[in-house]
Amino acid sequence: MRVALTFDAEHPDRPVGRPGVEEELLALLGREGVRATFFIQGRWAQAYPELAARIVGDGHVIGSHSHFHARMPLLTDEGLRADIVQAGRAIREATGADPKPWFRCPWGHGARDPRVGMALRAQRYQHVGWDVVAEDWEPDRAPEDVARAVLAGITAAGDGAVVLLHAWPASTLEALPAILEGLRDAGASVVTVADLSDRDLSVTADPQTVDENPS
Repeated sequence: MRVALTFDAEHPDRPVGRPGVEEELLALLGREGVRATFFIQGRWAQAYPELAARIVGDGHVIGSHSHFHARMPLLTDEGLRADIVQAGRAIREATGADPKPWFRCPWGHGARDPRVGMALRAQRYQHVGWDVVAEDWEPDRAPEDVARAVLAGITAAGDGAVVLLHAWPASTLEALPAILEGLRDAGASVVTVADLSDRDLSVTADPQTVDENPS
């Protein structure tokens, strides 16, 4: 069974438990020999260029997470184009790598919007949704609850499951060892979205949570 762990690297809009979680997360993934997929916000890459570059340097796959983290269907046609292009430029300048073709709309907004889809295709991007969401952005979310939700969601989704996580919550970092142990026990392989070319990656599960989560 293949599982893609994806992390949205962005400016959080919820309280952050402690600084430096992203660095610790990358160190843990490195120790475990795990390659993940990071969707990087353009403005975040500008604010933390060394950290963004480390994501690529550590061998992870990257995608764009927009520039301003806005609800994309609310943008004008020109605003859509500008946001997508600015994000790509900022990520390339910070990391030296091109995020194309992978893109994740903030909150999942735009995943089903024809106008947003057209704007993404015009810039040669493909939206990547998720099958499993653990609500790791909630300030009071315990690490064991995050791990339990991820592992149960993967079991329900089956082969090729894409897991939505975030790079900044301490609960995500603390849940990751249990998640990886559970995947090993299940005989699952951690892959990147680039390894899932045989499935439709645009699907976004659990649409009721889309308006609440800050991904």
